[in-house]
Amino acid sequence: MNSYDYLWGLSMKIAEKIYVVGHRNPDTDSICSAIAYAELRHLQGMANVQPARAGNMNLQTEFVLERLGVPAPQLLADVHPRVSDVVTEEVVTIHESMPLSKAIELYHQHHIRMLPVVDDDFHPQGMLLLKTVSEIFLVPTEPEKMRRVRASLASIQACLAATAYHLVEAERVENFDLYVGARCEASFSRWVDEIVPERTILVTGDRDGIQKLAIDAGVRLLIVSGNSPVSNELIAAAHEKGVSILASTYDTANSVWLTRMATPVGELVEKDFLSVTPNNLLDDLRLKLLHKKKSGAVVVSADGRVRGIATKSHLLKSSPVKLIMVDHNELSQAVPGAEKVEILEVIDHHRLGNFHTDTPIRFINQPLGSTCSLVSTLYQQAGIEPQPKTAGLLLAGLLSDTVILKSPTTTDIDRHLVPWLETLSGLQHRDFGSELFASGSPMASGAPARDLLLTDFKEYSVGDYLLGLGQVEVVSFHSFYQRLEELLAELQSLRAEKGYELAALLVTDIVMETSLLLTAGSNELPYIIGYPQEGENLYRLKGVLSRKKQLVPHLLKAFKGV
Repeated sequence: MNSYDYLWGLSMKIAEKIYVVGHRNPDTDSICSAIAYAELRHLQGMANVQPARAGNMNLQTEFVLERLGVPAPQLLADVHPRVSDVVTEEVVTIHESMPLSKAIELYHQHHIRMLPVVDDDFHPQGMLLLKTVSEIFLVPTEPEKMRRVRASLASIQACLAATAYHLVEAERVENFDLYVGARCEASFSRWVDEIVPERTILVTGDRDGIQKLAIDAGVRLLIVSGNSPVSNELIAAAHEKGVSILASTYDTANSVWLTRMATPVGELVEKDFLSVTPNNLLDDLRLKLLHKKKSGAVVVSADGRVRGIATKSHLLKSSPVKLIMVDHNELSQAVPGAEKVEILEVIDHHRLGNFHTDTPIRFINQPLGSTCSLVSTLYQQAGIEPQPKTAGLLLAGLLSDTVILKSPTTTDIDRHLVPWLETLSGLQHRDFGSELFASGSPMASGAPARDLLLTDFKEYSVGDYLLGLGQVEVVSFHSFYQRLEELLAELQSLRAEKGYELAALLVTDIVMETSLLLTAGSNELPYIIGYPQEGENLYRLKGVLSRKKQLVPHLLKAFKGV
């Protein structure tokens, strides 16, 4: 590239993204309701809405999506606002060889206060601050400091748009003293004896005598202003003396000013600058700007190129990521970073948690057997029939959460929705439900014990206590008994890591319609929990199929009395 061209960075503009997402460790109802509700909101005209998931899918959910030919929703590791979410403007940069006059022009043209200085490969060399530039060139009042210029002859020529009659070592950056040849020839000849010629720049107009004296003295650079002619004799003398000559179309005053502005910005750059990547958290940027007391940071891509400027004003911008939460309403169960972004809606069927928003939102919470049941009613209210695949998803989530309508959480609304979804999907609920649970039991899959515990795991707060409860459905307890000791050891380890008062796994036999509860808790637990003890750390919960409606309310009540 030409060493005097300045570069523009690429825009990082990002459109608003609305994710419909369920809880961490998502189950079938969470995944299916997210996909189905995203489709409904899209049909209702919501732009940029898409389903997502906050964790890995279990075997049952994988079976459902494969059976129906539906792609898995995008995995969101977190939604913490990042630098790329708020730094969306095109970045204005300047090449390190450009004169300061170009930087002043860019400051004014784009109403900015900071310029990243870049090299030929667009890598940052530092930051040029308007405040610093102003202090250097406008604040000094001492004549000796005001006449100092650090530049190359090439940058001076570019700044003046001057014609070069003779240039010696034009690219070398040097320290100069700048003078104006406005004296009479007699006094000028005496002045010549007082200067250091090899570092002197002299600006003069159509004054042949002054020009000749300057060349004879061997000044480093003679600038002839006002588009004045330069004789061939003087040019020849300059060649002989090694004096460089530039002819400027500007008058003397403006030639002087522009010569002072000819310093390459690379010579003035602030080398101690902050840099961040587009993927850095906005919270990290906030800490860097506040602790380092910097006005801004250069945003640098993975290949080291400048992508933007992040300032304190960017910290006030909102993230383009917005959430619709389904199958949960507690931030402790939400995708990490949910508290940092705008939550537009909540569609849920669980108990209410500690949840606050800055503005009113759509919040629909009904005590149905599944979130998919609730989403199905929203389709009906909107007068929209879901596509066969979507109806199959809704049926899968309903059957999964209600354990094929056997769970005590099942309501009449759930039962009435099943024939409607059967007709639309072409599936028979009993056969489909049997397929779901046959494919989705992880106990016999050989999965690691930690994975089994966390497949469908949720945290609950009660007073000062934190409880962690997982659930697994099986078609018999045989495989559970084979892995009991392994699961217990992993539960105890999980309890220690997370600081749970109780860590437990509810193993539900959907055929026998009963459950076993494996626990890791205090020695007082048998006296607190209130269930028949079948063995050490193991309790039989006859008729208990639902963690949400049967187990959790019982445990919350028990631990409130502790």
